[in-house]
Amino acid sequence: MTDFFTRELIQKFIKFGLVGFSGLFVDFGITWLSKEKIGVPKYLANAIGFSSAATTNYFLNRTWTFESTNPEVMVEYSEFFMISMIGLAVNTLILYILVSKFKWNFYLSKVFAIGIVTIWNFFANAFITFNPTSLTAFLF
Repeated sequence: MTDFFTRELIQKFIKFGLVGFSGLFVDFGITWLSKEKIGVPKYLANAIGFSSAATTNYFLNRTWTFESTNPEVMVEYSEFFMISMIGLAVNTLILYILVSKFKWNFYLSKVFAIGIVTIWNFFANAFITFNPTSLTAFLF
């Protein structure tokens, strides 16, 4: 196996996936509440749910997955959130294409989009947010 796919990276990906799975409940719960009960438009409800899950996921990933001790919590959170927002853009694009163009069910499309975005989020956070040798860690 190459250095890129080390045992530690695989273990972190599994933890990241478990944290992400817990985030599904936050994401879907808030999306459903916003869309179905409050009447927020579906794509805005998706953004609210996704953003809420990204915030809870940051704290769980910081403490459990990556065991970060970086004192610059707000910088680290900002990086995590920015990566999540890129993920949200990809998520929304996939969701839009699957729902509007392919007529898939909204929630089934959301599950598919989350799966794709999880891969992006993990590698971007592993190599940027929670990497002590990244450029941003050097700057701050």
